[in-house]
Amino acid sequence: MSKPTVVLGVAPTKRGFLSMEEAKRQKDKFMAVIRAVKPGFVKIVDIDDICENGILFETDKISPVVEKFKDARIDALFLPHCDFGEEQCAAGVAAALKAPTLVWGPRDERPNTPQSRGRDTQCGMFACTKVLRRFGVAYSYIWNCETESEDFRQGFENFIRVAAVVKTVKNLRVAKFGARPQPFMSVMANEGDLASRLGVTVIPISPNAAAARADQLQKEASEAYQACREDLRARFDASGTPEETVDRIAALKLAVKRLMEENHCTAGAMECWSAASIFGAPVCAVLGELADLGLPLACETDVNGAVTMAMLQAAALGEEAVFLADLTIRHPQNDNAELLWHCGPFPYSLKDPASAASLAEGQERFVLKKGPITLCRFDEAGGEYYLFGGEGRAVDGPKTTGTYVWFEADNWKRWEEKLMFGPYIHHIGGVYGNYKPVLREAARYLGLIFDDADQQGIYSL
Repeated sequence: MSKPTVVLGVAPTKRGFLSMEEAKRQKDKFMAVIRAVKPGFVKIVDIDDICENGILFETDKISPVVEKFKDARIDALFLPHCDFGEEQCAAGVAAALKAPTLVWGPRDERPNTPQSRGRDTQCGMFACTKVLRRFGVAYSYIWNCETESEDFRQGFENFIRVAAVVKTVKNLRVAKFGARPQPFMSVMANEGDLASRLGVTVIPISPNAAAARADQLQKEASEAYQACREDLRARFDASGTPEETVDRIAALKLAVKRLMEENHCTAGAMECWSAASIFGAPVCAVLGELADLGLPLACETDVNGAVTMAMLQAAALGEEAVFLADLTIRHPQNDNAELLWHCGPFPYSLKDPASAASLAEGQERFVLKKGPITLCRFDEAGGEYYLFGGEGRAVDGPKTTGTYVWFEADNWKRWEEKLMFGPYIHHIGGVYGNYKPVLREAARYLGLIFDDADQQGIYSL
C-alpha cells in the first residue's frame, strides 16, 4: 500500500538575550523525540545551516529560512520554543508559508529565582500565538508538557497525520468511473466546487475504457494477470463463482489500477452494480482489492465518499486499508450497535482471521476483524462542507451476507440523530484505529465544519 510522506520544516526559536546553551539543550532533546516518531512518513527539514545551533532568533534570518522551506516544498511547519522565543521570527516564517503550523514548547522545570532565570516558555507561546492569529496563520498546539511525555509524542504524531490529510485533500485526484445510478440522488456532488474550494479534481473515466483494458489484459494473458488470478483463487473460496468471472475480476483489478495510475488518481468512485454488464462482471471484489493497494474506490459513484476514504487513509498514514459501508440496520440485541455492510467491496486485509473468505457470484463474503474503528463522512449542503467523525469498536453480531462489521458506539441514538439531521447519506467511511482528533484538526485547516459524534445535535422526537 502506498504511504504518504510529510515534509516538515522545523524552526526552533529562542529569545535573543536568554541562554543559548540552555536553548540548545532543549532543542537537542525534542529533536531526538520527533526524529523517532513515524520516521518512515516524515522528512524533517531543519535550519542548522542557516541559524546558530539551528535556532531562529534573529530577524535577518527569516527570509533565508522561508526560502529554504519553500525550496524544500514543505507540507507543514513546526515552531518549537526553546524558551520564550521570538514571536516576530516565528510569525514571520509562518505567515510567509501559510502551511499547517504546530506550536509547542517544553514545560519549564522551575520558576525564576534571584540566582537564576528560567525559560518562560509557556509565557512566550501565549505571545507567539497572538501574533500568529494577527497574521492570519492557522495553527495547532500541543499543551505545555515535558519533552519526554506521551502527550508530546502523541500530539506530534497527530499533527503529522493532520498534515497528511490536508496534503492529500489539496492534491486529490478522484477517478470517476461512470455516472451515478439513476435513483441515487444522494450521491450527487459538486465537482466544480470541490476543485475551487478544496483542490479536489474529479477525472472522468469511462467504464468502457476499463472494460476494454480488461479485454486486452485477458487477451495478452501476461504474467501479472496470471498471478492475479491465482492469488484470488488462493485467498478466496471461489466455488460459488464461475471461473470466467474470477478471471474477469482479476483483469478488471489490473485494468482499473493502471487507469488510475495513468491519470494520477489516488482515490475513485465507481459505477458498480448499474454498470456490471459493461464491466463484464460484478466489480465489488475489485474495489476491495484496490483498497488494499492504497487506491480506495467508493461504490455507486459516490465522489464525496471517495474523498472520505482518502482522508481516512491519510489519517492512518496508509498503515490500514479503509472501507466504505452502508449504514443498514441496528443490532437486534445491542442498542448501541449498527451493521456496517456492503455487498462485497471491503479490503481482504481487514478480514477477521476466523472468518472464511469466499466469492459468491463475484462478490466477497467475510466479516471484518475486531478492534477500534473511526468512522467519518465528508459531505456538502447549501455550499457548506461538513466532516462527521466519531470512534467506536467492532463487536459480535449475527452473521449476514456480503462484507460487514457490527460497530458499537457509546450512544448510537445520538449518532443516528446526527447522521439523520446532517447533510449525510447512507455511506460512511471506516478505518481501524482512533483518529477523531486528527480529523477534527484537519477539518479546521480545510475549512470544513467538524460534526463531532460525541456532541448532541438536533434531537429526534
